[in-house]
Amino acid sequence: KVLDASTLSFGTRVKWFAICFVAGIACSILGTTLLWLPKGVKLFAVFYTLGNIAALASTCFLMGPLRQLKAMFDPERLIATVVMLLFLVLTLCAVFWWNNKKGLALLFCILQFLAMTWYSLSYIPFARDAVIKCFSSCLG
Repeated sequence: KVLDASTLSFGTRVKWFAICFVAGIACSILGTTLLWLPKGVKLFAVFYTLGNIAALASTCFLMGPLRQLKAMFDPERLIATVVMLLFLVLTLCAVFWWNNKKGLALLFCILQFLAMTWYSLSYIPFARDAVIKCFSSCLG
């Protein structure tokens, strides 16, 4: 029952959701402020990625980890989930394994943000359609 959110009280689940979500935001903000230091791109990429992971993990407290994973890999958000996770990994690869490629790390952080946004919009009914319609009318 550890992987079931129902084993925790509603108040406990909401409290841990808030803690993880706020920690995620704090990590992202901290990473952004560290970007301007001499080795700041590496710190930025790490903290920004950790922030996104913490924000993503926060919903596990509301839904439960298994239900969260099932929802993440539902057909309507499968591609968004895979792309989001891919950019999380690629960001870390760019700073740790590919000789600290700063430009690539920044690009992957931007793509990570866009992928996380698109993924998050999948939980709001018709939000993706509205975004597509908005961009279509602005561009066409």
